[in-house]
Amino acid sequence: MYSRDSLVQLMREHALRFGDFTLASGKKATYYLDCRQITLHPLGANQIAEGLLELIGPNYPDSVGGMAIGADPITASIVTLAGQRGLPLLGFMVRKEAKQHGMGRQVEGPVKAGMKCAIVEDVITSGGSALQAALAAREFGMEVVGVYAIIDRLEGGRKAFEEAGIPLHTLFDITDFGISSPKNTP
Repeated sequence: MYSRDSLVQLMREHALRFGDFTLASGKKATYYLDCRQITLHPLGANQIAEGLLELIGPNYPDSVGGMAIGADPITASIVTLAGQRGLPLLGFMVRKEAKQHGMGRQVEGPVKAGMKCAIVEDVITSGGSALQAALAAREFGMEVVGVYAIIDRLEGGRKAFEEAGIPLHTLFDITDFGISSPKNTP
């Protein structure tokens, strides 16, 4: 069963670090959330899958996936839990660019055009990675019903999804960890 408090504790213990960091968005930060420490942890993976399935449901889309490599363990955990519950939720991954060999696909997995999908992500800062995955899924022919992430740093990502017409849902935002939201956040 999903326990928000347990997941917060796991994240504080294993994922949240303080110091000087450069984020994937290029922004500088005084804290870093290394969510792979949680998405690849047996207790964390289960809690994240439970929490995100709860956010995504009860009207589940056909599939769930996101940008490789960050979203892969999230997708795998969700698909595994969905399978245990008898939910026909398929997984997929989005490459940064289409393969130059084989089928030449950017979207990989047992999905096809016309399916509804949820994009998963660990941390939302500017939203760039999840937005890139959502746009690739759309280009592939899938209908993106929303982006579902573990945590929103409250640094503008939500606005990027609003502008793209994609709802953003998160288990947490940074204030849930006692960190103030940036002043420039709308």
